[in-house]
Amino acid sequence: MKNILQVSLVAALGLSLSLSSCVSKGKFLTSEERANRLQRDSSQTHGLLDKCNLSLQDLERERSLLQSQNANSQKDLETLASRSKMTIAEQAKRLKDLQDLINAQKNAMNNLKKTIADALVNFNADELLVDIKDGKVYVSLQEKLLFKSGSAVVDPKGREALGTLAKVLNVTSDISVTIEGHTDTIPIRRTDFPDNWSLSTGRATSIVRILTKDYGVDPHRIVAAGRGEFHPVAPNTTTEGKASNRRTDIIISPNLNELYKLLN
Repeated sequence: MKNILQVSLVAALGLSLSLSSCVSKGKFLTSEERANRLQRDSSQTHGLLDKCNLSLQDLERERSLLQSQNANSQKDLETLASRSKMTIAEQAKRLKDLQDLINAQKNAMNNLKKTIADALVNFNADELLVDIKDGKVYVSLQEKLLFKSGSAVVDPKGREALGTLAKVLNVTSDISVTIEGHTDTIPIRRTDFPDNWSLSTGRATSIVRILTKDYGVDPHRIVAAGRGEFHPVAPNTTTEGKASNRRTDIIISPNLNELYKLLN
């Protein structure tokens, strides 16, 4: 009996040790797995943290780049605005200079017209007319003042009018002068003037010679032109209209070099 009891105690003790050993090993395995999982989680966390740090560095570089680009854009805008203001100011000045020059030339032509009209006041209105057209002074001399019918020889009274006009031209600077001969539509047939073209040109040339050779007008600024019957100022259907068309226009134009410089 005693022996049986001892055996039982030994068996119970062994079973107890065996169970105790099993429980400790299970806990150890569980703890080891938990530690491994924590280590894996820690590695993943460190990996994510490293990625976040890289992303932050990229964002920081991008932010710096954007700041730099924004600063450059701001400078460009300021430069553009400055240039725009300068351009507007320059354009305003250019426009003012242009308007001042136009006004000055307009005033000069008005004054010249008055001076010529005053100088030719002794001639009748049906002999000559002084006017302004397209910014130019026109002195229209009728045939009855200058020529006999079909002739290009200037009469004495016409020479007197040309001499008076030459005095004004010689003291007026920055102008050019065009002499235009005109006729009516009646055909002319002469050995010296076979048509109205040649008659109108011959009359213009005769006046140019008188102005330059007899009265000293600078030949470099004077032009002779014949327009025949093709630029009438009145219908050629009446006697009065034909008489108005038989004329010589002395056209005085301002020097436009300064105006062209501004426009260019």
